[in-house]
Amino acid sequence: MMDTARYFEPDEVRTLAGGSDSVGFLLIIHCYATMALVLLIFSIWSNFFTFVLAIMIIGSRQLGLAILMHDAAHGALVATKSFNEKLGSWLCGSPILADLFSYRRYHLMHHKHCQTNEDPDRVLSAPFPITRYSLLRKIFRDVSGQTGIKSVYSQILNAFRLAFDDDATEHSDKQAQTFKSSLLFRPVICNTFIFAVMWYVGAWWWWFTFWLLPLVTWFQVVIRIRNIAEHAGTEFSTDELQNVRTTYANPLMRLLVAPYWVNYHLEHHLIMHLPCWKLSKVHKLMIQKGYAKKMKLAKSYAKVLREVIV
Repeated sequence: MMDTARYFEPDEVRTLAGGSDSVGFLLIIHCYATMALVLLIFSIWSNFFTFVLAIMIIGSRQLGLAILMHDAAHGALVATKSFNEKLGSWLCGSPILADLFSYRRYHLMHHKHCQTNEDPDRVLSAPFPITRYSLLRKIFRDVSGQTGIKSVYSQILNAFRLAFDDDATEHSDKQAQTFKSSLLFRPVICNTFIFAVMWYVGAWWWWFTFWLLPLVTWFQVVIRIRNIAEHAGTEFSTDELQNVRTTYANPLMRLLVAPYWVNYHLEHHLIMHLPCWKLSKVHKLMIQKGYAKKMKLAKSYAKVLREVIV
């Protein structure tokens, strides 16, 4: 686990620490409002361009929900713990078929053992560098929905396995039943609600076209790009400035690929309990302290992709 004191004074961490109920909730509202806006644009000007734009922006905001769920996994989405769990689970994770509590156990192991043999995410970075053809083939599978369909199928199977396997959880009996029931019912309830809202404001097919389709296509693309940018082509070591990467993102990339400061991944590993909206401040502080040349930084996502291709 990273030693924060190596880079920051206690007063600096205290100044940065602490989430905000209002900011966290506003980020969730912003995420859904962005999706609603692009659907409004499509409903007014229905054409191929606005259709593709809707798929890409909704897919990127679905990643946004994953990022906000990730904050909740660290207890950083909002300041109030009970709100953090409920918002992170019901409004962020379940709509994209993700379970906050399962993710938290898995993800904290990644932070503890980052880029070592015990890192559960090492399988994502281990194959790199790869050939250009291999990368294009992977992205084609993402865009065409092949990756997404397999992923959704796997998530559903895993939810059923955990829900009906008596040995699949370490909770007490009462906690276990609540946990197991939530794995199935929360995603169903959330997506039924989204389906009903989309039907009411648009048409019955909107959920399939503007929620499920982005989830199995563009969402998979941006998840892959995110995973590549964060750890692919970095050191397999315990050097926290070189085993993770921060990537600079322009406004267009923040809209379509890297929402909610997800590009500041090195800074997240340095102080993992900070909310996403404070990571840029950590980055500026690290630069001011003279660590820029020691940090794994990339000027753009295009540069990252070039770095991991042989």
